[in-house]
Amino acid sequence: MTVWRHLRVFALAALAALAWPLCAHADAVDTLREFVREVKSGRAAFTQTVTSPDGKRTRTSSGRFEFARPDRFRFAYTKPFEQLIVGDGQQVWIYDPDLQQASVRPMAQALGATPAALLTGSAIERDFDLVALPARDGLEWVQARPKRPEGSSFEVLRVGFAGRQLAAVEIVDGFGQTSVLRFSDVEPGVALPPETFRFAPPAGVAVLRP
Repeated sequence: MTVWRHLRVFALAALAALAWPLCAHADAVDTLREFVREVKSGRAAFTQTVTSPDGKRTRTSSGRFEFARPDRFRFAYTKPFEQLIVGDGQQVWIYDPDLQQASVRPMAQALGATPAALLTGSAIERDFDLVALPARDGLEWVQARPKRPEGSSFEVLRVGFAGRQLAAVEIVDGFGQTSVLRFSDVEPGVALPPETFRFAPPAGVAVLRP
């Protein structure tokens, strides 16, 4: 998975973590819809495990993220390597301190018809088919499939809720890789300063543009 595809997959799951305080009586589809309407900002810690199609290889990463509507987010990976991803509403930056390298793309090009659009867009039923799934592993699940698979970076996404709190996100990409994300220290609705979502490449850092 390239860095940009990794961003697309993670962005949805990170934003989905902030849906946990919504109405307890709603099913998972309703919870997702309410998130799109109501949750405007938040922050949390994350752990992500990516498993290869044959199930024999896994990669785990962790860090913290922050987001504010519309289209602003900051992912700070700390383990196993440092990496910073910042979306300022116009562009998305990816900065790798070890390589002394940063890359930048327009927001629409970086995210496009991706999982992030499921929660950052205002018309989710226009772009995605949403279905409430049977309960599994003690969780309530909603499944999302893109209506135009050729323009998407994933095949299917499932979001699991334990009562009012989001418990898991499962994403299967077009290569059969599965990403499972778990969240902690979730704080929806927090006020975040504008500079949270700004990035300027440090002196001496190579900048790559498409």
